Amino acid sequence: MRPSNLRRLIASAAARLIAEEGIRDYGLAKRKAARQLGAGPNEELPTNSEIDDAVRAYQALYLADEQPEQLRTLRSATLELMVELDRFRPYATGGVVDGTAGRFTAIELQVFADSAKEVELFLLNNGVDFDSRDPRRPDRNSPETTLLFDWDDLPVELAVFPAGLERSRGRERLRAESLRALLNEEEGGE
Repeated sequence: MRPSNLRRLIASAAARLIAEEGIRDYGLAKRKAARQLGAGPNEELPTNSEIDDAVRAYQALYLADEQPEQLRTLRSATLELMVELDRFRPYATGGVVDGTAGRFTAIELQVFADSAKEVELFLLNNGVDFDSRDPRRPDRNSPETTLLFDWDDLPVELAVFPAGLERSRGRERLRAESLRALLNEEEGGE
């Protein structure tokens, strides 16, 4: 089923909001874009996948000079942080993994521990100040908490899951070895 013209326009406008204004919440970006375009409340909004495609197209068209370097910087910082958090079996997710990371993208990691307090104590003992955000609608597959902090002046969203959920699949994610291979491949491809 082909998306309507208005739906494509909403996806493009949402992509611009994400890439240029740093809106990270896709739902918010879609609703704001729809309002800007005068879409009615019953208009079907684009899917997150359509937004991802529009973000990639926007970056290729308008940010081709800066986005690849920003992506490399974020991937390198993510790898450094993953090495520091190795005891919690970290996985990278989000724009760093799918290649849509840009200047406003947060490093998104999933870690697994017996308790969130264990991760919080580790960060505190290493001098990392953080805020925490509990899930809005917790379920058995949601993180216990998400810890928000800066790493090398980059925003980080560290989702802390119970140790038993490591094998569950959700978003696309990478372990440190796979991210390192991706960085090496990028460096070799230049």
